[in-house]
Amino acid sequence: MIRTLAAILALSLPAAAAAKDFPFDEVGAVIRAAQFEGDIVISDSTDPARDDYPARFSWTGLLPEPDRGWPDGLTWRWASVTKQVIAILIMREVERGTIDLDKPVATYLPAFGSANAGTATIRNLLQHRAGLPNPADTPEFYGAEFKGSRDPVTGFCAGPVTGAPGGDWAYNNCDYMVLGAVLQAVTGLSWGKLFERDIAKPLGFEFAGAYPGEQFTRWGFIDGKREEEVDLSTYGASAGLYGEPDDIITIDNALMRGDLLGPAALAEMWKGDPALGYMALGQWVFEVPLKGCKAPVRIVERRGDVGAVQVRNFILPDKQMAVVAFSQQKPFDFGEVWQGSGFSHDLLAAAACPQGTQ
Repeated sequence: MIRTLAAILALSLPAAAAAKDFPFDEVGAVIRAAQFEGDIVISDSTDPARDDYPARFSWTGLLPEPDRGWPDGLTWRWASVTKQVIAILIMREVERGTIDLDKPVATYLPAFGSANAGTATIRNLLQHRAGLPNPADTPEFYGAEFKGSRDPVTGFCAGPVTGAPGGDWAYNNCDYMVLGAVLQAVTGLSWGKLFERDIAKPLGFEFAGAYPGEQFTRWGFIDGKREEEVDLSTYGASAGLYGEPDDIITIDNALMRGDLLGPAALAEMWKGDPALGYMALGQWVFEVPLKGCKAPVRIVERRGDVGAVQVRNFILPDKQMAVVAFSQQKPFDFGEVWQGSGFSHDLLAAAACPQGTQ
């Protein structure tokens, strides 16, 4: 497989001004050494006076796919980055006073059939602490035969609970499927339509939304062989969004600028709890050393995978930087930033603190 730097773009800036600060060579070397197959986009500024990025890095090295009619390639499954978006939509309703994080789910979904409906709070759902059944324990949940049981209010997610709310976090797609139903109950719009109204349209996305069908999204490959088709609609509000990497970068920058949430709501959403492995609301937020950085760096992380496609979304608020990476192949090991080595760590270190300069 031949991998190339497909684009290093600095929008509306002279080349010299764009190149002097961003470590193109260091970042490119990390990507090539990992033999990464997919898309990576990095922005390192969110000046509110501009509608572009003073420096921007874009790298593409894709496995070949047949032409399916899209003029500029295909979009990606956002997988569980969808959960990060759902958290933003919930926090917007918190700001509007229509949702209270510490009220039980039954306040907004009186028909929710779970035994925990009256005790599990919206915050519990956002932190995966609601004690709901886990679709991962029932693989057939995502099959066609399970269609009638995927209603988040009356179906599988309302079934036998796994424990009392408020304990340790346990990753669970039902939590966000139910949050999608809460958003619809409060706003009168499906979570997908709410995403379009409050995020996609205001930020100018062309190809982003919910339930696209596989004709819109890139395929993943397992050991070089194309995977089976995936029906994103089965994931609902837990992993049902699709779009371009640039769209996620745009959301990240809008968050850092304060365009999507006010400072109090953003601080609440990004409050990582050490007792919960730094789980915040819909994402992980932690501070760790990065090689070359003079001080620990605060990182907001959201990860996900559907089929063979993996995604990482990193926001470094104090450095006004966002990094999005979509891998098209399995196996591929992103590693863990907090371990101080591996692809994710090395990519962030190269981008944020090249050669120990920061």
